[in-house]
Amino acid sequence: MARTPSAGRLEVVATPIGNLGDLSSRAREVLATADLIAAEDTRRTAQLLNAIGVTGQLISLHDHNEAARIEPLLQQLQAGKVIALVSDAGTPLLSDPGFGLVRAAAAAGIEVRAVPGASAVTAALSIAGLATDRFVFEGFLPTRAAERRALLARLASEARTLVLFEAPHRIGATLADLAQSFGEERAAVVTRELTKMHESVYRGTLAELCAMAREDADFARGEITVVIAGAAPELAASGDSELLTRALQLLLQALPPARAAAIAAQLAGARRSDAYQLALRLQRDAAAE
Repeated sequence: MARTPSAGRLEVVATPIGNLGDLSSRAREVLATADLIAAEDTRRTAQLLNAIGVTGQLISLHDHNEAARIEPLLQQLQAGKVIALVSDAGTPLLSDPGFGLVRAAAAAGIEVRAVPGASAVTAALSIAGLATDRFVFEGFLPTRAAERRALLARLASEARTLVLFEAPHRIGATLADLAQSFGEERAAVVTRELTKMHESVYRGTLAELCAMAREDADFARGEITVVIAGAAPELAASGDSELLTRALQLLLQALPPARAAAIAAQLAGARRSDAYQLALRLQRDAAAE
């Protein structure tokens, strides 16, 4: 859709994930001159603005109010206002609110500009030492154990490097689930508090990282990003893991594990032994819920 001549502009602004020195001069200028700043948490953004000597009009835009905020913000954009969209830290929309507003603004012909900068995703990838030519970002995994394990089972044969966020109180359980689903020898990196005073990077196999999580009290503190090596070619080619998991979830409702595994393996092009082990795991997870 063509842009309305009198319309304003939506600036999607990346802010530091820790170190204030990472705020670009362009981002500072946009925040200083915007008519309105839509922030995930106005208190945190107010602290940022105060730290850089900027005053600005703030309005909250988060998961619980974004739908209601879109129309009033669109009206201001269409009236010629410039609105800066920020999240608590890093690049907006990456596991943060703002997608609805950006989509609506673009559909209405409003100019949407990116003011790029810090992102925990790219920061973690840049120092992980794992393949970066192709990667998958999964955001936060499901909080319920059975749902998390089902998703990991589908991702086990993913050949691309995997990046995800995790809450500190769940990182130990998530690493254990990763080791079970991906294999204990899969290489991975856990980054903690990137760009902040207590930045830490833990490297090793998933089994080694599980041990570190148990032994290091600081492991489960702060903002955490996990980078996991992609599956080896032979595993990536061993069938459609997502189809296998979905098929087993349906078949196990009516059939015993061995029979369900035999049918699901044929459907997904997977080994019957792998399908049976996954069937048993899914059955255990369902019983534990």
